[in-house]
Amino acid sequence: MKRWIRRLLTKRHFVPVTKKTREVRVKDELPSESLVMLFQFAIVVIAVLAAVEVVHVVFLGVWNENVFNAIVGLIGTVTGIIVGKKT
Repeated sequence: MKRWIRRLLTKRHFVPVTKKTREVRVKDELPSESLVMLFQFAIVVIAVLAAVEVVHVVFLGVWNENVFNAIVGLIGTVTGIIVGKKT
């Protein structure tokens, strides 16, 4: 999972070798290890909260709005991390 996250958050820069030719070099800017671990933790927490929501609906028959709001907030945070790191 770490490899997939690291590849998702890696920035790619294309640096021209010379001005006359069309050759370019690809330079990868890897994310920090702490960002990868934070992202991994957020994905695990989203999965756990989704499971809690499913169990709550199955056993109690009621939708828990607080758990759903936490899921939506974490999804927004993860999306913000992806967009912010890629640009």
